[in-house]
Amino acid sequence: MQLKIMPKKKHLSAGRVPLVLFLCQMIGALDVPLDPKLLDDLVQPPTITQQSPKDYIIDPRENIVIQCEAKGKPPPSFSWTRNGTHFDIDKDPLVTMKPGSGTLVINIITEGKAETYEGVYQCTARNERGAAISNNIVVRPSRSPLWTKERLEPITLRNGQSLVLPCRPPIGLPPAIIFWMDNSFQRLPQSERVSQGLNGDLYFSNVLPEDTREDYICYARFNHTQTIQQKQPISLKVISVDELNDTIAANLSDTEFYGAKPSKERPPTFLTPEGNESLKEELRGNVLSLECIAEGLPTPIIYWIKEDGTLPVNRTFYRNFKKTLQITQVTEADSGNYQCIAKNPLGAVHHTIAVTVKAAPYWIAAPQNLVLSPGENGTLICRANGNPKPRIAWLTNGVPIEIAPDDPSRKIDGDTIIFSNVQERLSAVYQCNASNEYGYLLANAFVNVLAEPPRILTSANILYQVIANRPAFLDCAFFGSPLPAIEWFKGTKGSALHEDIYVLHDNGTLEIPVAQKDSTGTYTCVARNKLGMAKNEVHLEIKDPTRIIKQPEHAVVQRGSRVSFDCKLKHDPTLVPTVMWLKDHGELPNEERFSIDKDHLVVTDVSDDDGGTYTCTANTTLDSVSASAVLRVVDVPNPPFDLELTNQLDDSVQLTWTPGDDNNSPITKFIIEYEDAMHEAGVWHHQAEVSGTQTTAQLKLSPYVNYSFRVMAENNIGRSLPSEASEQYLTKAAEPDQNPTAVEGLGTEPDNLVITWKPLNGFESNGPGLQYKVSWRQKDGDDEWTSVVVANVSKYIVSGTPTFVPYLIKVQSLNDVGFAPEPAVVMGHSGEDLPMVAPGNVRVNVVNSTLAEVHWDPVPLKSIRGHLQGYRIYYWKVQSSSKRNRRHIEKKILTFQGSKTHGMLPGLQPYSHYFLNVRVVNGKGEGPASSDRGFHTPEGVPSAPSSLKIVNPTLDSLTLEWDPPSHPNGILTEYTLKYQPINSTHELGPLVDLKIPANKTRWTLKNLNFSTRYKFYFYAQTSVGSGSQITEEAITTVDEAMASRQVDIATQGWFIGLMCAVALLILILLIVCFVRRNKGGKYPVKEKEDAHADPEIQPMKEDDGTFGEYRLFSFVSSASF
Repeated sequence: MQLKIMPKKKHLSAGRVPLVLFLCQMIGALDVPLDPKLLDDLVQPPTITQQSPKDYIIDPRENIVIQCEAKGKPPPSFSWTRNGTHFDIDKDPLVTMKPGSGTLVINIITEGKAETYEGVYQCTARNERGAAISNNIVVRPSRSPLWTKERLEPITLRNGQSLVLPCRPPIGLPPAIIFWMDNSFQRLPQSERVSQGLNGDLYFSNVLPEDTREDYICYARFNHTQTIQQKQPISLKVISVDELNDTIAANLSDTEFYGAKPSKERPPTFLTPEGNESLKEELRGNVLSLECIAEGLPTPIIYWIKEDGTLPVNRTFYRNFKKTLQITQVTEADSGNYQCIAKNPLGAVHHTIAVTVKAAPYWIAAPQNLVLSPGENGTLICRANGNPKPRIAWLTNGVPIEIAPDDPSRKIDGDTIIFSNVQERLSAVYQCNASNEYGYLLANAFVNVLAEPPRILTSANILYQVIANRPAFLDCAFFGSPLPAIEWFKGTKGSALHEDIYVLHDNGTLEIPVAQKDSTGTYTCVARNKLGMAKNEVHLEIKDPTRIIKQPEHAVVQRGSRVSFDCKLKHDPTLVPTVMWLKDHGELPNEERFSIDKDHLVVTDVSDDDGGTYTCTANTTLDSVSASAVLRVVDVPNPPFDLELTNQLDDSVQLTWTPGDDNNSPITKFIIEYEDAMHEAGVWHHQAEVSGTQTTAQLKLSPYVNYSFRVMAENNIGRSLPSEASEQYLTKAAEPDQNPTAVEGLGTEPDNLVITWKPLNGFESNGPGLQYKVSWRQKDGDDEWTSVVVANVSKYIVSGTPTFVPYLIKVQSLNDVGFAPEPAVVMGHSGEDLPMVAPGNVRVNVVNSTLAEVHWDPVPLKSIRGHLQGYRIYYWKVQSSSKRNRRHIEKKILTFQGSKTHGMLPGLQPYSHYFLNVRVVNGKGEGPASSDRGFHTPEGVPSAPSSLKIVNPTLDSLTLEWDPPSHPNGILTEYTLKYQPINSTHELGPLVDLKIPANKTRWTLKNLNFSTRYKFYFYAQTSVGSGSQITEEAITTVDEAMASRQVDIATQGWFIGLMCAVALLILILLIVCFVRRNKGGKYPVKEKEDAHADPEIQPMKEDDGTFGEYRLFSFVSSASF
C-alpha cells in the first residue's frame, strides 16, 4: 500500500477513503517531510542541489570553479567525466575537489592555461541508493580579441547623401557590446537621422555639414573580462554645394566647369535589411528584435505592423527611434509576417520580415521524487514540449535505461515509467533527458523504497490558543511507510472524533470549524500502520475575541482646527492588545500635532496633508481587528487666478478666470467685484454673482469707468480671499442715464427757495463735465420755467420769492456728451414766516383734580404762513401768596401735532389755580399767544406727612411730633394715628385708632406698657379722603427697680450659666431658621405684618391716564408778580 501526505485542508469523507487510496497506488508517492531529525534517520538517494550553468564561460585570469553539490543519505561520493570519458582528477595536480562536495577547482593562476581545460564536463553523485548526474557543462574561456589593423581612408560626402560607418568588431566570447564615441570618450549624439544598428554599424539617413568630424570611433566592451577594444578613428567631411563648386572651379578651366548641383530630396530606401523580404528565427522566451533603417531626404519615419494580427500589448517596445521593434517573452503565437514602413513626404517603402519562433525543450511535467513502501505502485512522468517536439530518453543511475540491469517492477511507456510491487532493494535515481536541435533538459528523480513505523513530528504538549467562533487547527505532522492511519481523541477517556463535527485532514491536522468555549481541552493524535503506533497530546484554549466597541467616525473639519478619533476596545482579559494607528495604510506623521492615548487619537492644527483614512488596528497574539474613518480637511477656497477680459464692448465685457483649489468643499458661487480707478480708486463694489460651476461671466458696464475686476470663491465654509485684480478696461463716455435723486425745495428765509438734490457720483456721471440744469416755477401761476445750469454741486438758492408759495421744481443731469432723460417734477415751497394770528375761543374743562381738557378754534391757513406743525399749550400754576415774591414761574408746554383743536393736560396739582394760553406752530416757529385763561383744580387726597418723630419716651408714654404734608392738595380736616404693640416674638397686638385735629403737630400717648415696642401708622385727610401714610416704631422705657433687680441677678453664677445655655439654644434656632429661609420660608415678622395689615392705611394709587398723542415739555420761565 502506498503513502502520501496530501495538501493541508483537503477534506476526505469516510466513504471515499478506499477509492482515493486505490488511486494513490497508481499515481502517488510518499512525501518526506523536511524535518531534520527525520531526514537524519532516513536513507535517501542522491539529489543534485547546485551545479554550474550549461554554457559556462570562465575568466581566463581566474581559477576555474565547476560547481557540483548534492545531498543524500548516506552522503554521496562524486566523480566527473570530461568530453564523455572519465576525468581522473588525481592525475592532474592543478585539479582538486572540495571536501564533502563535488565542486572542482582548477588552479590556473600560478600555471596552466584556461584553453587546456575547455570541454564538456558532467558530475555524478552516487550512494548505495543510486546515482544522480548533472547537466553537460560546456566550459569555455572568455575572449576579447583586438581589432585587426586596417587603414581607413577619410570619407568625403556631399550634403544630403546617406552613409553607413562599419564597425565589424572582432568575434569575442561572449559577444561584445558596441557603442560609438569620440576621442574624448563622449557618446556621439543619435537621432531619427543618425543611429546605431543591431550589428554595431552607424547609419546616416542623410548627412549634414555638422556631421563633419575626424573621430568617429567604434568601441567594443567585453563585460566578462571588463575590457574595451577600440577601432581606428574614421574621418568624415560633409561639404556643401558652394564648397564643392569652389573646389571644381579651382581644378578645371572655365570651359570645363559646369558646377555641382545640390542633393535632391528623395523617397526612402532601406539601408538594412536589404530587399523587400527577409527571414527571422527566434527561440521561445527570448526577446525578438526586428530592425529597419532607411535613408532618404527628408529623414524617413519608421512604422511597424503585423500583417496577420496585432502587436501584443504590454510586451511590445520600440527602440532606437522606432527603428527597432522588440517583443519580450516571445511565444509560438508571435510567429508571422511583420512589416516595417519607412515614409517621408516623397514616398514610402515596405519590408516584410517573416518571423518563425522555435523552442528549445521546456517542461510540462518534470519527474518528481518518489518515496514508496515495499509492495506499492507508482509512476515517474517526464513531459516536455518544444519546436520541434523533443525526444524523451530515460536513464537510471546515469546509464541509459536500455542497457541498465533489468527490473521486473518497472515498465517504460514513452514519457512515463510505471512501477508496481516495488521492493526496498530497487531504489534508484532516474534521469529524464528531453532534447531537440535547440537544446536539452535533464532532470533527476529518485525512487526510494522505505519501510518505517509511524512517527509524529509535531512537538508534544503544544498549547493552541484560538479565538472563539473561529476555526481551530490542531497539527499532527506524521511520517510512516506504509502511510499511517490517523485518529484523534478528546480527553483521557474520549472516543475517536468523527467527521460529523470535525474535519480530519490527510496531513493529520484536526480542524474544529467553529471553536466554542466547550472546545477547550486536551486532544490526542494517534498514528498507526502495520509496523507500529505513535501518539501525541496537544492542548486547546478558547479566548474571547477582541472587539472595537467604539469605532472612529468619519470627520469633516476645517483647516487649523482639532479632530479626535475614538478607538475603544473590549478583549479577553488574558490577552494584551497592542493598538496602532495608521494613516493611509502607513505610519502616522512624526509630529507633535499627533497624540495618542489609551482610547483615541487627537490631531491638532489640522492641515491639508492630514486628510485621508485613519485606521485603528488592535493586535493580540491571536487576532487582529481594525476600524477606519476618513478625515476630510476643508477650508475656504483658494482665490481664483488667471483673470482675463475678452469680448470687450462699449457696454459689456466677458471675464474668465481659473478657480483655485476648493479645499475639499465644493465651490457654490463666485462673487465678482469691480474698482473704478478713475473715480474711486481702492474702493471695490459688488458687480455680480455666478454659480460655482461657471468660470466665465458676461458683465454689463457703465460708460466712462476705468474698470478692474476681482473674483472671490465661496463654499459652505466661507469666502476666499480676493483674486489678483484683472487688467484695467476704460469704457467710452456717454450722456448721463439718470438724474439726481432726493430733489427738494424748502425756503430757509421768508423770501427764498433752496433747491437741494443728491448729486450723481463719478461712476454715475457717464462722462466728463458733469453739471445740473435746475428749473423752477410757481405752481399756481402761469410763469414759464426759469432754468440755470450749475456745476457739480448739491443745491441752488432762488431769492426774492413770495412767502410760503408752492413751486414746481426739476433738476436734470448733463455732461460733455449730452443731457440725461427729462427729470421728474417735484413740488416745494418758498420760505416760511411766523404765524400772524393766535388761536381763538380757548375753553377749559376741568375733568378731575389732576386733569383738564382744553379746546380752541383753528387759525386760518393763510395766517399760518408755513407748514402747520401743530398747536402748543403753555400752562403754569399760580403760586400761593407766601411764594409770590419768587421771580421765576415754572411753565410747562404741551404740543399737539397737526390740526387738532383740543387736548388734555395731565399731571395737574389738586386744589390749585392755573393759567394757560395756546399758540399755533409752523416750520418757522410759534405764532402769537392767545389770551391767558385761568382755571381751578378741585381738592385731592394729601401727600404723606413730611416727617414723624417719637420724642420723650417714659415708662408709660410716648410723644409724637410731625410736619404737615408738603402737598396737602386741599384743606386738611384731621390726622389719623393707628398704633399697636409688638411682643418679643414679633407678634402684633391689637390696633388702636386715634383722630387728631388738623391744627396739631404734636401728640402725647399715655398709659402705655413699660418696656414695650410700638408700631405707628400716621396719615392726613382732606374732604376727599386719606393720603399716604408714614410709619415709625418706638419703645417705652424700663422700670429702674426692675433694672436694679436684673443687675443683682446678673451677678449670680447660676444666672450666667443659664444665659449661656439660652444663648446656645438661640444660636441653634437661628441656624435652623436660616436654613429654612434659604429653602423659601417666610420671615416671621413679615408674616405677622402681612397678617395684621390695615386695609384702610394701604397706599392709595391715582389713575394715570395715557395720552399717546402728547409730548410734555417743562421749563422755568422768568416772570414777575
